Amino acid sequence: MKKLALIFFAAFTACSQVPTAFPQVGEPYAITSAPGEHMLASYFGINSWSPDGRYVSVLETNFSGRLVERTDTAVIALVDLQDNNRLIPISKTTCWNFQEATMFHWLPGEDGLCAFNDCRDGRFVAVIYNWKTGEERIIDRPISAVDQSGTWAISINYSRLRLCRPDYGYAGDGQDALADVVYPENDGLFLVNLKTGESRLLLSIEQAKDKLPQIKKEDGLAYFCHTAISPNAKKIFFLGRTVSDFNRQIKTKGYIYDWNTEAFTYDIETGELRRCFPDGWEGSHFNWKDDQTLAVTARWNAKHVWAHTVFKVGEEDKVVHLAPGILDFDGHCTFSPNGRFLSTDGYWNKDGYRSWVLVRLEDHAIISLGRFFVPDQYKEQYSRCDLHPRWSPDGTQIGFNSVHEGSRQVYLRNVKWKNN
Repeated sequence: MKKLALIFFAAFTACSQVPTAFPQVGEPYAITSAPGEHMLASYFGINSWSPDGRYVSVLETNFSGRLVERTDTAVIALVDLQDNNRLIPISKTTCWNFQEATMFHWLPGEDGLCAFNDCRDGRFVAVIYNWKTGEERIIDRPISAVDQSGTWAISINYSRLRLCRPDYGYAGDGQDALADVVYPENDGLFLVNLKTGESRLLLSIEQAKDKLPQIKKEDGLAYFCHTAISPNAKKIFFLGRTVSDFNRQIKTKGYIYDWNTEAFTYDIETGELRRCFPDGWEGSHFNWKDDQTLAVTARWNAKHVWAHTVFKVGEEDKVVHLAPGILDFDGHCTFSPNGRFLSTDGYWNKDGYRSWVLVRLEDHAIISLGRFFVPDQYKEQYSRCDLHPRWSPDGTQIGFNSVHEGSRQVYLRNVKWKNN
């Protein structure tokens, strides 16, 4: 892989100070290996490192090229970075997929404590598990996001998600998909107390009906997905989507492509539901920078081309378009822990390569973090391998999934920061 190269610079704001120096990002090295295939055990932007930085959470599977079914079991494992990347299996799950894995979260406090989704006694649940002691508690709802304190989680309906977006839902009847209800009053975003197991409905799909994209035909469904909790645990970012002509799409395409999206924030204390963008901008990938600031990819000015945007909740009219003409793609955007840079990767181009870049937010300068080849067998829609990069909490490493060496494995890159 070529050394980091400066590929673009554009003045964002007049700045009298010397811009923050780009970090030195090292070459990728695998921390998992064949014969098994591996991926980070959660969606992009979610921390994969244990509180002491020693272990990285991964999922191990023995197949690819198709949708995950209810009988497919994946192994939940930890990579010991201080013992030659030794793989330590700690549990198993049937609630997983190739995009979000099993939504594994490390929990603060008790040494070895974590959470992940599974199917127990026919129900989708979250398992609070101490991998060092073997003790576990069952939470009666699966988790989609967890706050930084490890106290609160957001839960969504993964059976309904399986209907509307199969590669992100869970197979089986672990939840009631409410398949005959377009806008359910008893389904939506649930707030779960991970300490007590208690939960309550925060926002129903029916309550958001007037702000969701219009369903143009009777045969449609609305659903929520892709949640993230702000650092202070007061706000939730999520996507609200509608699918029109639901049954026809399934019958004629075998997959739903024609969904419409709105990006939202929801204030837990006040109940305020805010749209992030004007009509037609939609929304896709996302990350919180701080308690008010978000990066979200969207269709700028409701045009076909995707753009990377940054804005503050309550100041959505001041949304910033990052590096117009350069970052005009739908990428998995994550802020560096110091908040000064944005990492983002795109989908494969016509030659089969994915690009990955690092953006300096103060002036939109960009460096390349490389191009990664995707073999044809990993382009299948349900089991595709996205890079899904994420930073370690201390900013000294970036982890990602990749197939550029022929199988799905987990990689790390070391990051060295310069003093400014």
